[in-house]
Amino acid sequence: MNKRLFLFSLAVTTILTASAHFVMNLQTKKIGSAVSPTMYGLFFEDINYAADGGLYAELVKNRSFEFPNPFTGWDISGKVTLRDDGPFERNPHYVRLAPSGHRDKHSMIENHGFFGMGVKGDEEYRFSVWARVPDGGSAKLWIDLVDNATMRDDQKLGNASVEVSGKEWKKYTTIIKPDRTFAKAHLRVWGDGNATTDLEHVSLFPVNTYKGRENGLRQDLAKALEDIHPGVFRFPGGCIVEGTDLATRYQWKNTIGPVENRPLNENRWHYTFTHRYYPDYFQSYGLGFFEFFQLCEDIKAEPLPVLSVGLACQFQNQDERAHAAMDELQPFIDDCLDLIEFANGPETSKWGKVRADMGHPAPFNMKYLAIGNEQWDTPYFSRLKPFVEAVRARYPEIKIVGTSGPDSEGKMFEKGWEAMRELKADLVDEHFYRNESFFLGTAEGRQRYGNCGALRYDSYDRKGPKVFAGEYACHGAGKKWNHYETSLYEAAFMTGIERNADIVEMATYAPLFAHVEGWQWRPDLIWFDNLRMFRSVSYYVQQMFAKNKGTNVLTLTAENIKKLKGPSEPVAGQEGMNGLFASSVFDSQTNEIIIKVVNTSKTAQDIHINLLGMSGERLAETLTLQHDGSMDDENTLEQPFRIQPVSGSLKCVTEGKKQATVLKDQLPPMSFRLYKVSVK
Repeated sequence: MNKRLFLFSLAVTTILTASAHFVMNLQTKKIGSAVSPTMYGLFFEDINYAADGGLYAELVKNRSFEFPNPFTGWDISGKVTLRDDGPFERNPHYVRLAPSGHRDKHSMIENHGFFGMGVKGDEEYRFSVWARVPDGGSAKLWIDLVDNATMRDDQKLGNASVEVSGKEWKKYTTIIKPDRTFAKAHLRVWGDGNATTDLEHVSLFPVNTYKGRENGLRQDLAKALEDIHPGVFRFPGGCIVEGTDLATRYQWKNTIGPVENRPLNENRWHYTFTHRYYPDYFQSYGLGFFEFFQLCEDIKAEPLPVLSVGLACQFQNQDERAHAAMDELQPFIDDCLDLIEFANGPETSKWGKVRADMGHPAPFNMKYLAIGNEQWDTPYFSRLKPFVEAVRARYPEIKIVGTSGPDSEGKMFEKGWEAMRELKADLVDEHFYRNESFFLGTAEGRQRYGNCGALRYDSYDRKGPKVFAGEYACHGAGKKWNHYETSLYEAAFMTGIERNADIVEMATYAPLFAHVEGWQWRPDLIWFDNLRMFRSVSYYVQQMFAKNKGTNVLTLTAENIKKLKGPSEPVAGQEGMNGLFASSVFDSQTNEIIIKVVNTSKTAQDIHINLLGMSGERLAETLTLQHDGSMDDENTLEQPFRIQPVSGSLKCVTEGKKQATVLKDQLPPMSFRLYKVSVK
């Protein structure tokens, strides 16, 4: 039997009686493979309104009037006209508000925001606009936050004014403080009845953004990312990296510099799903690469940017002419080299100076670069080769991440791994959105998917590239939402990731965010509306692993496994094993042993864990994720904390003449429990 089956997702080979218990032996003194600091992380893609309307705190949609329909998101009244000779080259449109000629006819623009604007009573909101008085002199703008559905005498939630002067474009700001909380507010800007005023880049941000930045992130959503303690943050996608066509691919150079001059980009997700169609879904690029790097620094995660390899989405483009030809790749290669300079170069370099001018003179110290997303076969392999050569030649310290394509198994998956070995990629990005049978590694799962479950990585070649499980989630069969059961199975699968830390360097659940009124894909880690958010059960699973990843793997075996003989026996952690999965690590920074055990069976299970090499009674801290209701239950906006981990403690007993330490516990059915025991 393969030695790696001893470092397993726990199991038994016999039917346990009510008085029986399952015995595990933990080698506390034998420190194993290092766990990468990047092991558990986050993957961001602008799907489900994750950026504009989500993490990016801007409340105004189409703030520069650059949508194909320039007044998308806006209502206009009075003498309002669109012009295209504005002060920002890549966003030339602006509006002109002229006097109507009658004191009771007002020129006004009103923005709907993203499914409305969520504002909180007595909090401050920063309104800004670039404006001028084209005829000279001065003009006054009145700004209102309004509740159009109110039955009150006055629709206004709060208001302020701005004095505009002169023919030159200038930025003006003011603060609005709503008198009450409202999730569906609109923003109105009234022109002066006596003077013509031009307006460009109309913006509204909460003052209370994450880290207090003016072009900042939504506080509660960004804090949820910080709280998970991610080791790596992959951005900006995902399929948006490819684009439905090359013209609409994500281009990082368009996302830096002054936000007023970052061009609009079409988001490929607005038309991908006809059953959930959002034709006004675009990217303002306000949340750009500088902000992504800044966020990584804030949450102490390694940045992992993904750039185009010159291929548009292969699913949507079968014709080779849709992609960049081999002799057209140099601009794409330059994007990779220039990005490394932007992230890591000195202030004296071309792109390092751009970073410094944006307010970050120190390098971001980027270590990883992914080239291509979920692409496959010869079109990808042949294009990736010159990228690898160019990056290796100039920046040999950068770890290159390739991809094995969109499947977790099969001929094309194997071909992808073979090509990544030949190209000497440092990591291979695997994606798998699969059902319960895959994550549990059942007989049905093995028949359908082959190598799956918590033992997936036990048999991987240790001499080639490392694994990056870049996008994964358990999609329940007929239950594609964030219910408790599938989250528990993700925990079971992750014990296999942890046991194989010598080959798996990082893993990120996907997708990350979803607006409850604008989602196109689920399940997702964090859900939100304009004012509220909740963390899914899957979020808590990720957090339990990420905050307790330790520094080294410890060997954890079951006594029954020693009786297994040959490949015909049931595989540990799969069918016939009572549904137990486990892993253990040592944390050299806290001097603690951390044990994770998942019980995926419908009955409680008694376990005894012999802490070999330790003696005396000790207290184990516990963290337990369990739910006594339906396995289909989930957290919601109305019940955000319905299911979450609960802290506790458990006394470890002593046995035998040597007073050996034993952890004895009964695991509730369908539960995940984490134990922390101090070595001292």
